[in-house]
Amino acid sequence: MARRPKKSDASDAADDNTEVDTRQPIVGIVMGSDSDFPIVVGCIETLEEFDIPYEARVISAHRTPDKAHKFASTARLKGFRILIAAAGGAAHLAGVVASLTTLPVIGIPIQTETLGGADSLYSTVQMPAGVPVATVAIGKAGAVNAALLAAEILALNDDAMHDRLQAFRANMRRTVAEKNARLRERIANNS
Repeated sequence: MARRPKKSDASDAADDNTEVDTRQPIVGIVMGSDSDFPIVVGCIETLEEFDIPYEARVISAHRTPDKAHKFASTARLKGFRILIAAAGGAAHLAGVVASLTTLPVIGIPIQTETLGGADSLYSTVQMPAGVPVATVAIGKAGAVNAALLAAEILALNDDAMHDRLQAFRANMRRTVAEKNARLRERIANNS
């Protein structure tokens, strides 16, 4: 279950700053192995930043196919609106999930030692016609972008989410402008 920052309360212990998010999760995250978590954490943190309730679990398309089938085929009934699947190597998880639901599925290819994640990317993005998987970049950037894409999909029917995305983009533009100003100052000082 997701955790979110707790509103400050003087009676709370100083080190207890989170509470369990009891809202119905609307984004389901599955990863093929717990070794994918260091990448997927970027997705989770971004969902939390946008206050999107989620549920995350390990389900393998190859080692636990019955669990993958049950999760994907019942996801809509459980209230999920978007599914995110992260896997490395053969990376069939996103495709298997997409084949069992009409919910949008976003695939995160995980970087691998063998082929640097190209294997994960190809097996996630090369879906046959009729079973789409929205595939993001390999690794950490892809994990963050998967959460942002989920937020954009949700923003189609949620003005508050749209406002949060607009603020996020404005902050990115502001950060780039600040970096540009610092660079120009550094160059001017070296002249």
